[in-house]
Amino acid sequence: MKRIAIIAAILDTPAKSQKSFNEIISANKHLVRGRMGIPFEQEEIAVVSVTVMGEMDEINALTGKLGKIENVTIKTAISNKQID
Repeated sequence: MKRIAIIAAILDTPAKSQKSFNEIISANKHLVRGRMGIPFEQEEIAVVSVTVMGEMDEINALTGKLGKIENVTIKTAISNKQID
């Protein structure tokens, strides 16, 4: 059963972490339904939200990979409703 989730990411010093972040998102593009990024250039921070739909294993694997990137903080909200 699939679920919809929103992955919120804060990239401290995005110049160092953005490439890895984007590579992981691209490798999982089959899960991604939408993405929005807001750069805070003066503060050297980027805020990214990624909406995904997939099996719980897939969502957890994706958030785990993103969370291992240095200077990246990840929080995920997952819907309770299961989708066939």
